[in-house]
Amino acid sequence: MSHDLQRRFATRVLAAALMLATTGMAPVRAEDTPTDFTAIIQQKLPAVVAITTREVVQDPTTPDDSANPFDGQGLGPGQPQVREALGSGFVISPEGYIVTNNHVVADATEIHVVFSDKETAPARLIGRDPATDIAVLKVDPRPNMTTTTWGDSDAMQPGAWTIAIGSPFGLGGTVTVGVLSARSRDIQAGPYDDFLQTDASINRGNSGGPLFNARGEVIGVNTAIVSPSGGSIGIGFAVPSRTAQNIADQLIRTGRIERGFIGVRLQEITPSLAEALGMTDEKGALVASVEPKSPAEKAGLKPGDVITSFNGKGVQGVHDLTLATASQKPGSKATLTLSKGGKDREVALVIGERNDPEVKTGAAPDKSSAAESLGLSLSPIPDQARQQLGIKPGTTGVFVMEVVPDGLAAQSGLQPGDVIVSANDRPVTEPSDIVEEWTKSRRQSKPILFRLERQGQSVFVAVAGK
Repeated sequence: MSHDLQRRFATRVLAAALMLATTGMAPVRAEDTPTDFTAIIQQKLPAVVAITTREVVQDPTTPDDSANPFDGQGLGPGQPQVREALGSGFVISPEGYIVTNNHVVADATEIHVVFSDKETAPARLIGRDPATDIAVLKVDPRPNMTTTTWGDSDAMQPGAWTIAIGSPFGLGGTVTVGVLSARSRDIQAGPYDDFLQTDASINRGNSGGPLFNARGEVIGVNTAIVSPSGGSIGIGFAVPSRTAQNIADQLIRTGRIERGFIGVRLQEITPSLAEALGMTDEKGALVASVEPKSPAEKAGLKPGDVITSFNGKGVQGVHDLTLATASQKPGSKATLTLSKGGKDREVALVIGERNDPEVKTGAAPDKSSAAESLGLSLSPIPDQARQQLGIKPGTTGVFVMEVVPDGLAAQSGLQPGDVIVSANDRPVTEPSDIVEEWTKSRRQSKPILFRLERQGQSVFVAVAGK
């Protein structure tokens, strides 16, 4: 090489070194990149299980289980048929507790677990939480049962290795590897969305399986994918271990979920609202209304307040505040920073407990409950519904949010927007009141009698089980 070429080559190397130094970049060390994940897979594969479920349905339709590509097997039109579904899960304790997705087992009348050695065991539903899509099962302990360990999802950064193990399309013990693509994804699947995003291949049947870090710790529960074709395109989502571990622990320990509640209805701050409120940006959550006798009312919050921080952490929008509040233990204290008229103030309040009618916990229902469910989504009467639907002032009852097509309630004429005032002549105020009366009616083999308020009129409807 000539002296001139050597000089130019040295200058380029020096420039590259200076660029690395000035941009804060550092060379990647060889030991930071694993050659393979064989050791981790050998250790953790026995703790990952396939989950098979059976559901008895009266009027079968094309299966729509994100974890199941298989059609149900039936007896013919108009007769009870059996729908089978498939998902994944992982063992978290030697006592036989297994974590999976709620949507894998939600309507199952039978649940079985298939271990990596092909042994099958019946599983009992301990509890499930539709809001976070987490469920816990239990099987009888096996000798020397392999378990997983929880990792810290908050410590994961985009670019870190991720390993998914599950049963996509019924192919048990399938391993895929990728990186963490993003954190804190809100995909509008539920009120507490805070997903990890990964490009490790996740397909139908992976639902409920573990997402590991490079140390073999569970940092997520694989739950959903974005795909126009139904197959993996490298956009998968997992419930972070911070959430999944908390929910699983509560279901095992107490059989119920506790979520924090402060009692405000919130709005996102638009540019025009920010200007009208005299704000310099759109960060924060606007208080639209305050529930009577709630922690927020007791602390002095008013409509028009903007909540800008919760326990010292900035609030970017409504979703941030919803997650922060729900994660608090009822009875604990919290400090909020409020902004109004260009002035900030801090208030302290005691967190209440959210009454979430969609939380399903405790022991599994009897086998007929899934096939004979009412097919309703219920809630206390929302304030906005009273105004929009003209519900009479002073009316108490339970609000019908959704009616499952072709379900028992739909066949009997119930409609979204109905207010159930009484069930079997018993005044009702909570969804649990209706569940109790429905259970009694089924035990007595008689229809349940509802009195409804519908568009200002009183209507009676009877719903019979099949």
